[in-house]
Amino acid sequence: MPELPDITIYLEALEARLLNQPLEKVRLASPFLLRSFDPPLRAVEGKKVLGFFRIGKRIVFELEDDLFLVSHLMIAGRFHWKKRGAVMPRKYGHAAFDFPSGTLLLTEMGAKKRASLHLVHRRDKLAEHNPKGLEIFDSDLEASRAALTRENHTLKRTLTDPHVLSGIGNAYSDEILHRAKLSPVKQTKQLSEDEIERLHQATKECLSEWIERLRKDVGNKFPERVTAFRDDMAVHGKYRKPCPVCGAPVQRIVYAENETNYCAKCQTGGKLLADRSLSRLLKADWPGTLEEMEEGRRFPTR
Repeated sequence: MPELPDITIYLEALEARLLNQPLEKVRLASPFLLRSFDPPLRAVEGKKVLGFFRIGKRIVFELEDDLFLVSHLMIAGRFHWKKRGAVMPRKYGHAAFDFPSGTLLLTEMGAKKRASLHLVHRRDKLAEHNPKGLEIFDSDLEASRAALTRENHTLKRTLTDPHVLSGIGNAYSDEILHRAKLSPVKQTKQLSEDEIERLHQATKECLSEWIERLRKDVGNKFPERVTAFRDDMAVHGKYRKPCPVCGAPVQRIVYAENETNYCAKCQTGGKLLADRSLSRLLKADWPGTLEEMEEGRRFPTR
């Protein structure tokens, strides 16, 4: 799922290409994409683009006449910049937004169609699409502390909850927790003042650094390689590869469709976290520490 750094680069690329241009036509290929009916989608045709901004993980097109297109790409949705009038991919194409200078395609890989598009009339109605998570770059330590400790959940869940923090998902939460040297399953109510400060600082640093990395990588091109798995990430998607800080093998917890990656040596004091999907079956065979795993105790290959 595109997260705050990816969405920031999308917004910059869209603004550079489409600001003050009229949206000539919207072509829909998927009946599942559009989730609103009033006003009708044809109301945007001919309207000039006044700006772009982010609401959580949603990308908003601001148009004339107080109209707003709200796009949530979910896990597999992506934008692509093509020549004017480009044909949508038959299998994965959702929508095409035609402008004088080119066509913006919205695609979604995979069988599950989760991406969404809403047309909203009036800025105040955008509140219905805002989960109201804390904007980390606009917050100080006190605001972060209040958001993090309002309820008691694991850090992984808290960082990825859009009602708590804005724009952070599975990938960057792993990177932030590794930077802060905190366990993904530590409860927020158990955080010390030092840990809260480390997490606040790590969140800002990690997101800022990744925005700059992606900006440098994309340059003046349109961001086509938007992925949650990048070669220079520290732990996310790096299961069994060496941690760049200590060299220990990166571990993971797999639950449903999500995967949490962490370094046991840097983040959990060497303790391996039991994977819920396997721990009931493994019982005593599940190693408790990195040392136990490396000493040859039975450990499943996954």
